[in-house]
Amino acid sequence: MTEHLLHLTEEPLWEAARRAGTYEMSTRGRTLREEGFIHCSLPHQLPAVAGALYGPEDEGLVVLVIDTGRLPAPVTYESMKPGGEEFPHIYGPLPVSAVVEVRPWAGTVARERGEA
Repeated sequence: MTEHLLHLTEEPLWEAARRAGTYEMSTRGRTLREEGFIHCSLPHQLPAVAGALYGPEDEGLVVLVIDTGRLPAPVTYESMKPGGEEFPHIYGPLPVSAVVEVRPWAGTVARERGEA
């Protein structure tokens, strides 16, 4: 059984990746090359990640739904600090063929107001 991971990104970055065939951003403002892996989330982790990375400036974002069964690179669950929550990291480029769905991000602020 394959697992689905989520990655929040800016829509123009995803569109550029679609043209190139691979996505190579790690997180907001950092590339895979700079970070060493692509940060991902599980569904329950995504709202906190969006708030931490984008705050209220989260318009124009999309959520990439990634099928781990289509990834050539390994996925490792890691914590930023000992005993902390573990997040999935993809240790290599993300082929666009592994993205099975692209969802618009409704926004952290909209969710807090009950609009999403």
